Amino acid sequence: MSFSVGIVGLPNVGKSTLFQALTKKQVEIADYPFTTIHPNFGVVAVPDPRLEAIAKVVRPERVVPTVIEFVDIAGLVKDAHKGKGLGNQFLDQISRCDAILEIVDCFRANSTPNADVETIKTELEMKDLNSKPIVYVYNINPVRNSKGSQREVSNGVRINLKTPKPDELAKLISECYNALDLITFYTVKRGKQVQAWTLKKGASVLEAGRIVHSDFVEKFIKAQVTNWQKLIQTGSWLKAKQMGFIRAVGKDYLVEDGDVIEFKI
Repeated sequence: MSFSVGIVGLPNVGKSTLFQALTKKQVEIADYPFTTIHPNFGVVAVPDPRLEAIAKVVRPERVVPTVIEFVDIAGLVKDAHKGKGLGNQFLDQISRCDAILEIVDCFRANSTPNADVETIKTELEMKDLNSKPIVYVYNINPVRNSKGSQREVSNGVRINLKTPKPDELAKLISECYNALDLITFYTVKRGKQVQAWTLKKGASVLEAGRIVHSDFVEKFIKAQVTNWQKLIQTGSWLKAKQMGFIRAVGKDYLVEDGDVIEFKI
């Protein structure tokens, strides 16, 4: 199960720059409108200290994080919903995404962050896209306009897009993941592979099984579940079981964030 986040904003606010920083993919970046006509796609690992902690205990051969997809979408302009600046095409691309990551340039000449936010909000509302979760990113470095002055902003993540720090990007990825209303569960495959998986909050263990392998749905008998902290505390699946920290659940069990699951078929 994959979830995507569309990177949007006015032209030349740093969308492709952020996309490149997140995905480490080389894309065309230029100081003119609509450099990005066709969307760029990139998959990004979700930072997860819990996965790292589990891996330290299990010491598997392979550790697999969960991921989300970021989509670099061309800049929107006023009246995009009327087709201005290929707006309908870009708005259609946004409609395919599960969430929106909106970049606001705090140094744009003759504008303010709030005005820019309202412009994008109007265009999204006109296409009935304003019900999608939105994470705001405020560019606090004058990449384009060194004569601009930084303005006070709130309710968003502040990033220097010219030199984004790893911890800033990690925080942003996590913010997007949380905005999608997702949880993470884990599987430990014979001690050889520890993997994180993405699931919608409130989903059943049967739905979790479907993500891991189709057999876990068709041949499901039960699942054994423990919390990741209990696994860390005991040091192994066997010890967690001996101490009664692992419980058997049926197909209607609702998966909790941080569950470590073993499916029985």
